[in-house]
Amino acid sequence: MNRTVRLIIASTFFALAAGPIHAAGPEAIEAVPMPDVAIYHLEGRRSERIVWLMEELGAPYELIFERGDLAGSMAKIRAVNPDVPMAPTVIIDGQVLVESGAIIEVILNRYAPDRLQPALHTTDYANHLMWMHFAEGSLAARLFSDYRAWLREPPTERSRLVDSEATVQYAENFLAKNAWFGGTNFTSADIMMVFPLNVATALNIVDVAQFPHVAAWKKKIEGRGAYQRMLAVARPDG
Repeated sequence: MNRTVRLIIASTFFALAAGPIHAAGPEAIEAVPMPDVAIYHLEGRRSERIVWLMEELGAPYELIFERGDLAGSMAKIRAVNPDVPMAPTVIIDGQVLVESGAIIEVILNRYAPDRLQPALHTTDYANHLMWMHFAEGSLAARLFSDYRAWLREPPTERSRLVDSEATVQYAENFLAKNAWFGGTNFTSADIMMVFPLNVATALNIVDVAQFPHVAAWKKKIEGRGAYQRMLAVARPDG
């Protein structure tokens, strides 16, 4: 195949691809009615994200757990998801799903494409999506790695090889210039980021005093009505 033919094929491919890539996006997709959503939950765990999301959307859901009984709640999860029993396990219209970030994206993109996400063409959208994945892919992974290491051998001083502070500092620097992890407005990226940032300070992996913008952001989160409603049903005993 000569170079001219290859260029024509490549140009044709990108011309065909460009249309849907530029036309589609969360704000361009027509929402479909919300089906039955069942959230299998463990108190104080990542499944709170899905409860909070549904409260933000004002959408109905069934919350399934044993109050004050983690073993009992896990038994309910194993009954519907024996292969990888984890919280959240969510059943949407009969389909069993795990991974809170993926569940959030499925719910928003299918049933509320104009909610809790910036417009696709904006800078905010790219930042929002980055923080959606950073929450678990970088932040939570490194926090729990450090925490497990310190449980085995508590450090006498911070190691220069430990990067928990660096990942939280990255969030701190962003919040110094932006109101939310979604940029201008609250988005599902903020829902994703609460859990690991709470873990970072609650388990004393990082010093909360070093991150005033994270602390101010948390206060805004705690003042949201949907967040308070989530706590009332998902963590009723505090």
